[in-house]
Amino acid sequence: MSIEHHYPDDPRTVTALVDARAADRGDATYLVATETGRTLGFAELQASCRRIGTLLGRHGVDTGANVAVVMPNGIATVRLLLGAMYCGRAVVPVNLLSQAEQMRYVIGHAGCRLVFASPEWATRLREILAGSDPMPTIVEVDPDVATIPGEGQAGAENERSAAGEHGAPQPAPSPDDLALLMYTSGTTGRPKGVMLSHANLAANAHAISREHRLGPSDRVAAVLPLYHINAFAVTMLAPLAHGGSLAIAPRFSAGRFWPMVVAHRCSWINVVPTIISYLLEGESPPREQLSAIRFCRSASAALPPEHHRAFEAKFGIGIIETMGLTETVAPAFSNPVDARARRIGSVGRPSGCEARIVDAQGQPLPDGETGEILIRGPQVTRGYYRNPEATRSAFLDGWLRTGDLGRRDADGFFFVTGRIKELIIKGGENIAPREIDEVLLRHPAVADAAAVGLPDRHYGQEILACVIVREERRAHSPEDEQSLRDELRAFCETHLGHYKTPREFRFVDELPRGPSGKVQRLKLVQG
Repeated sequence: MSIEHHYPDDPRTVTALVDARAADRGDATYLVATETGRTLGFAELQASCRRIGTLLGRHGVDTGANVAVVMPNGIATVRLLLGAMYCGRAVVPVNLLSQAEQMRYVIGHAGCRLVFASPEWATRLREILAGSDPMPTIVEVDPDVATIPGEGQAGAENERSAAGEHGAPQPAPSPDDLALLMYTSGTTGRPKGVMLSHANLAANAHAISREHRLGPSDRVAAVLPLYHINAFAVTMLAPLAHGGSLAIAPRFSAGRFWPMVVAHRCSWINVVPTIISYLLEGESPPREQLSAIRFCRSASAALPPEHHRAFEAKFGIGIIETMGLTETVAPAFSNPVDARARRIGSVGRPSGCEARIVDAQGQPLPDGETGEILIRGPQVTRGYYRNPEATRSAFLDGWLRTGDLGRRDADGFFFVTGRIKELIIKGGENIAPREIDEVLLRHPAVADAAAVGLPDRHYGQEILACVIVREERRAHSPEDEQSLRDELRAFCETHLGHYKTPREFRFVDELPRGPSGKVQRLKLVQG
């Protein structure tokens, strides 16, 4: 049994979303680029999408083909991503933090014959892709450019025919057509291409808009990279569902974040825990400047409760914690809009989908017991591109296996305790790393922390805690370091007990993180 589409009148493709907003809010602003001040209205977006479809046809990228985008945030980046999907192609946003070999693999595996790349990436891509058979065509595009190369000619052709070169009208994509092929980070092997249909994307755009009660007057601060599913779905697609807008920055800057949010009159902000941590270290603008911000949405990684409380106290902005996967088009869980109903430390209740907790045999567990989180619903991927084995192993009786460990309380709120692969198994006992992280973050000397299992010949695994120390508590001698280690060990003994207290404390300047802000714990062992 699958989740029914609750609102039959909802547009069910990216194309239909763009057309609907062009029809009812054509003159309204959809996007403003914070660095250049350039804007894009809904009617302009629709016209741009049609021109880009024609441009793709001229480059030989037929309906149903995949096209790669290797660009940072910008108005042209948004236009290319939406334009390709609008006209029936699938987009492959390439992670700019990928290694060269991963980029080569992703573009080759997706079969992309055309790559749009920003100037700083175009030359590197020609080197990375050299020897590819066939060699993709690389079109250089400035992310903030007003006109995409060749678009003017495509526009003229588009006026003569909605079909481009071939003269026959191009059919609109169907809800089941592939719209987005987004590759996972590949930290444990080669990246996997998550297949997301128009229906998947549209379902979550509507779910996000309804969950957060967003409307035409709402504007989101868009600082996360569009090559990550969070920004792609939440800041780019959701405004197409509720008619709101986004203020898009090339990248996150702690020093420029609040001035940007205030100057562009944002009513909500979409960030990850890493950004919250950075903002906590900076200055707070006067409260009256932030009064228009309805909420801060945190996603992509677990938010430590101490950071949650500290942010709300410092800035006076309530946090809605959410959680999702690339495989669920970002959010699958969300806390309520009503601050009184939120649960700090919880990722919330299922949003637009169903979720359950199961044991190692796949049997549902009662509330309060820890197991794997499974999800099913209209936003869930059909599987992985050209990888039937990974697709089979990702599903259990129609439910997506998230790989996350967690529990559900009696009120239906879910709590994530860690990843199955990152679970520390010490002497046969399962220990969730996040439990240790959260205790360490309560210590006044600790700015950030992450625990991981170390091989141990007696226990199987022992516990290593990597700690970023606050500036005012930085050690200036080996004796100071040892004293702080003893202090942290005693603190953990008090709050965790001896068995869960880390054997080793390692002081580091930063924690390895993926593009979503999640700590890559397994890399800590290599450090």
